[in-house]
Amino acid sequence: MQRPVLALDLGGTQVRAAVIQADGSRVARHATNTPSAEGPEAVIRACIDTLQAARADAPGGVDADLAGIGVSSPGPVNPWTGVIVSPPNLGPEFHHIPMAARLEAALGLPTYLERDTNVAALGEQAFGAARGVDDFLYVTVSTGVGGAIVSNGHLILGPDGTAGELGHVSIELDGPQCGCGGRGHLEAISSGVALARDAREAVARGTSPFLAARAAASPDGLDALDARAVAEGEAAHDDVCMRLMDHARRAFAMACAGFVNTFNPDLIVIGGSIAEHQGDRLLDPARAEIKRGSFATPAARVRLVAPILGPDVSLAGAQPLVAGRLSDARWRGGRAPLDTGGPPVRP
Repeated sequence: MQRPVLALDLGGTQVRAAVIQADGSRVARHATNTPSAEGPEAVIRACIDTLQAARADAPGGVDADLAGIGVSSPGPVNPWTGVIVSPPNLGPEFHHIPMAARLEAALGLPTYLERDTNVAALGEQAFGAARGVDDFLYVTVSTGVGGAIVSNGHLILGPDGTAGELGHVSIELDGPQCGCGGRGHLEAISSGVALARDAREAVARGTSPFLAARAAASPDGLDALDARAVAEGEAAHDDVCMRLMDHARRAFAMACAGFVNTFNPDLIVIGGSIAEHQGDRLLDPARAEIKRGSFATPAARVRLVAPILGPDVSLAGAQPLVAGRLSDARWRGGRAPLDTGGPPVRP
């Protein structure tokens, strides 16, 4: 499809919108803070306003050619009905929100909703590190650990649209509790949230002079401790920080070896802020573990690489998202009317 689309990236801290051209280029980019503390209606209004601002700033003639709206959202989502189900970081009242239907009604364009990591995978497949690759994984290591699975050129979604939650594979039987309620998940060990938790616990035990000093020097106290603080403590040779970062990298490496055995991908694209800052310090142990612990044939095939598109990957991915679903009625046919009062059900 050679038509431009409107893109919306809904995150816990920012709402971003842009017009995405057929080549993936972003124009008329706008952003605002996510008003999650003000409730779902305020978040929806911010999404509409930001999209309208991007549309108004589009180059001449683009508005009339817009094919639709592609929306990247924290999961879980129902992509068939366009409903954001129950994301953990958009406020306690943000449940079963018919976001696609609301945006369609406000902007008059067909709208397609998908989980943020899936949209990012589509972006890298169309314009980035996975261009021309039909079988790959997209993994993001950041505040959480997310993922997407592309097989034979298509996203694997599962009947509920939740497939690809690669951060929630179990790594340790008696490991720490994950934010999802499970135990020993990759996200509970290697994510920014996990490292921040472990940093606060180290200060409470009095085992990390570096982290204790960092917390004492900040007006935010223990809340100032995050993954970056732990990484900087490792660079300063703090024993606790060194152990935490090594543990996080080893857990990620073990997960990647399992992913190779399970999915036999040509490529694993590894993004997210922690991956970006760690670089080969994160990727090299994973490569070594794959070589040691995965089956020989898929291990020899797979490559681990960084993404190309950067922080705008979920905006760029809106173009292939809309292009792939515009002519398929299944993606909009299951939506309930806006006045039903209840969540739509997938047909």
